Amino acid sequence: MVPLLLVLLLVLILFGAGFAVKILWWVALAVLVLWLIGFVARPKGGSGRWYRW
Repeated sequence: MVPLLLVLLLVLILFGAGFAVKILWWVALAVLVLWLIGFVARPKGGSGRWYRW
């Protein structure tokens, strides 16, 4: 019974990690797209950077 519970726990952990990694990939892709849009649409004058860091 204990090995079965350990296997089920491992499956749940791996499924949760896989779901989280997939979400993080989508978030990273969205940030990259926003950064590229900001890089292309930056103003011509000034410091040349569209963000304020």
